[in-house]
Amino acid sequence: MRRSARICAAALVVGLGVALAGCGGRQDVAGTDTGGDVSCEVANETRIGIATGNSTGVYFALGNAYAAQLSDATNGKIKGTAAETGASVQNIQQLVGGTYQLAFSLADTAADAVQGKGSFTGPQPVRALARIYTNYTQVIARKDAGITSVADMRGKAVSTGSPRSGTEVIANRLLQSAGLDPAKDVKAQRLDLQKTVDGMKDGSIDALFWSGGLPTPGITDLFTTAKDQVAFVDISPLLPEMNKISPAYEEGAIPAATYALPADAKTIVVPNLLLVKEDLDANVACALIKALFDRKPQLEQANAAAKEISLDKARQTDPVELHRGADKALTDLGAK
Repeated sequence: MRRSARICAAALVVGLGVALAGCGGRQDVAGTDTGGDVSCEVANETRIGIATGNSTGVYFALGNAYAAQLSDATNGKIKGTAAETGASVQNIQQLVGGTYQLAFSLADTAADAVQGKGSFTGPQPVRALARIYTNYTQVIARKDAGITSVADMRGKAVSTGSPRSGTEVIANRLLQSAGLDPAKDVKAQRLDLQKTVDGMKDGSIDALFWSGGLPTPGITDLFTTAKDQVAFVDISPLLPEMNKISPAYEEGAIPAATYALPADAKTIVVPNLLLVKEDLDANVACALIKALFDRKPQLEQANAAAKEISLDKARQTDPVELHRGADKALTDLGAK
């Protein structure tokens, strides 16, 4: 199915949640929180639209796996539909706008949203369900492009990710931290991951930025088919400048075994969050989190990044406040 068809189908399912009530019982898009005690019991069949990311990224893989597991995990009360999107910034905008009820997001973009800065003109009414896994900033250059640092990207054709994505936010911040103006000093290509990988293979793109879990299918494809032509760029020296922008950024390393690299690749990492609107029905939010941990083994089968989802870190969502339904679920599950 083409990308546009997938998106339209997902939007149709979400948008017509109420209209489908005549097909097998009452089915509603998740309602608003009415206060009171949280039982985690969902009264009516509820449809949840999940905003993910590029089709060759981890958000998309895990979002589809999560959507597929929701019905069984909730005894048919919650039915999920995952949609391909541009990722973090777009996800939050469309979550707030009501297109989706659940969204994947990078923690730095989510922090911008609740603080009303960066890509957002004012504080956004979102809450976190949980911190999930870590995104690794994957910066890769063609070996024939003469790029060994971000500063070397001056004048080069560089993919900064899909418009309104978390990748684009990080890419622009890294370029600025290296003393470059993203609008003037590089030939920015605002492309999704599949088009980016194709451009790296045919030589039309010199370098790429990508923020994703490990392994990212599209990056696996790149190193499988063009490993002798590309290499990771070490961006860890830019961490001090990046931390001036956001404390969400941390030093990390991509293990060599992830993409059959000659050695670990130093990089900058940032956590991922699952987000909902602040007024989402608390019982639905609670049920979503219980389903997440109940079906974690199935998510791990979809992508190894899900192995990092843990109760120990689930509450670490600051400055994004936990939704009260998620707080109840994590308490019931024994999260600290």
